[in-house]
Amino acid sequence: MLYTAPVNELRFGLQVHAKLDQILQLPTADGLDKDTVDAVLEEAARFAQEEWAPTNRTGDLNGAKVSDGKVYVHPDLVQAYQAFCESGWASLRMPSEFGGQGLPAAVSAACEEMWCAANLSLSLMPMLTLGAVDAISKHGSEEQKQTYLPKMCEGVWSGTMNLSEPNAGSDLGNLTTKAEPQADGTYRINGQKIFITWGDQEITENVIHLVLARLPDAAAGVQGISMFIVPKFLVNADGSLSERNGVSVTGVEHKLGIHTSPTCTMQFDNAEGYLIGRASKGLAYMFTMMKAARMNVGIEGHAVAERAYQNALAYAKERKQGRDVESDSTDAAPIIRHADVRRMLLVQKATLAAQRALYLRAAGLNDLANGCADNVLRKQAERELDFFIPIIKAWLTDNSVILTNLAIQIYGGAGYVEESGIAQYMRDARITPIYEGTNGIQAADIAGRKTSGKDGALPLGLLAEGKDLAEKLALSDGLLAEQLNQAIAAAEDSIACLVAVSDQAALTAAASAAWLQQIGTTLGAVELARAYLTAADALNGTAENVFGDDFYTAQQHNARVYFAHILPQVYTATLQIKQAQPLLDMPLELF
Repeated sequence: MLYTAPVNELRFGLQVHAKLDQILQLPTADGLDKDTVDAVLEEAARFAQEEWAPTNRTGDLNGAKVSDGKVYVHPDLVQAYQAFCESGWASLRMPSEFGGQGLPAAVSAACEEMWCAANLSLSLMPMLTLGAVDAISKHGSEEQKQTYLPKMCEGVWSGTMNLSEPNAGSDLGNLTTKAEPQADGTYRINGQKIFITWGDQEITENVIHLVLARLPDAAAGVQGISMFIVPKFLVNADGSLSERNGVSVTGVEHKLGIHTSPTCTMQFDNAEGYLIGRASKGLAYMFTMMKAARMNVGIEGHAVAERAYQNALAYAKERKQGRDVESDSTDAAPIIRHADVRRMLLVQKATLAAQRALYLRAAGLNDLANGCADNVLRKQAERELDFFIPIIKAWLTDNSVILTNLAIQIYGGAGYVEESGIAQYMRDARITPIYEGTNGIQAADIAGRKTSGKDGALPLGLLAEGKDLAEKLALSDGLLAEQLNQAIAAAEDSIACLVAVSDQAALTAAASAAWLQQIGTTLGAVELARAYLTAADALNGTAENVFGDDFYTAQQHNARVYFAHILPQVYTATLQIKQAQPLLDMPLELF
């Protein structure tokens, strides 16, 4: 299945939505310039297309397997990961003080889209390693950082997150894994963890598990959770590997998709572990990793949908069936000539443009939150980033299932046949709404204080940006401006509703899924309005025309399709929010 990295779309998105010029002025981007960023994107695209994309189907057909207590994947995937590390991609966003390149989050996110589209299963391992590095670098001791981070930053050692247990999935307050303190300051970890992505494998020299567990005197619930480093192999004082630790894989799940990625059941039997930070602060520390992972999962869903769209587009141009009703010819026409096929393709294309704009904006906020010297601007970036994270995670991944399904529909019966390859994308994408806190959890998160706090000040501020853009848009396209203003007014109405019921937790939760879809769709429109105006400036000569007229014209068409065929969904969401009570009224015995 083909994949062409959308380099120009990524360059455009970095400039317009991530505000690359502003990021390059940060102290954390010292020595980086646009030319270097362009070079990174071009080489990342080449690597994704040539090295990783061909292994995607191989991994789907030859999934991870357990043999003699070891987890193996197809040799092509091993070679692809090793090439990834040898080319320096594993260290791209890793902290420079431990051997990483320290590139901005926005640039890294653009590259991560390409890795995820090329091979989602394989991309999960470096993504989790990055999150583990982030958690250890922010909360670990100096000794822990020096022991683990250099090898992890190279990709020679990988990282995992161990949260879920058989009786404690998303409800981590029920976890029972135990950590017994030892006289030498270490801990003995005992328990079982499930659904651990890349929990074990023979590709990297070591696997560094971050494990949530309870001390003997820990409080009940989430307040009693601590976080521990538990390596697969113990590490000697000189950094060399010692004996195997008491951690093993007892099974690998047989999954709908992402077959290359081993989803493991991990058993900890008197394993040696090391406390990170303070006792009972483990969940807070793990959220460092989970926030990063939620952003990345959104990119994963988007990326798979992008590749599915590319293949559906190619098929629609080649497959001939039916007559072109706009032509006098009786010959069979490529199916892209048929209105319903064009509708499905354009819904994919426009939604992908909005998604890319949103995740790049969020990645830019991440850079500002971590590198801006101005305390007021940094705090504002942090607040906005916290608001965007559940949107990126949930809105993009819900859409990924819809968009990959549309790609299959364009193939018709051929899409339902595994040999065509397109079905893999829907199977792979389906995990993303579940990963890292289901989308219902993300909706509940955003519908609470993040929306209603200070009478909705934060989302109202984001919508005010949209009003400013609509005012500019009115000068060139009055219809688009009107459509955007109406959608913003509907979102403001929903915010007022959520503020009014903010003391009613159940009613807020009942309205939360509709609100997440509404605010994601609306903020996507705001960013496409920004793209439309930028394209207009390039086309009329008031700004540099970097990518050519066709590219900028396509950006404007994206906005028109989105505003006409996707944005109207927000009005249904407004009604659902206002009428959430019936979801609570049905007695359970009547289900």
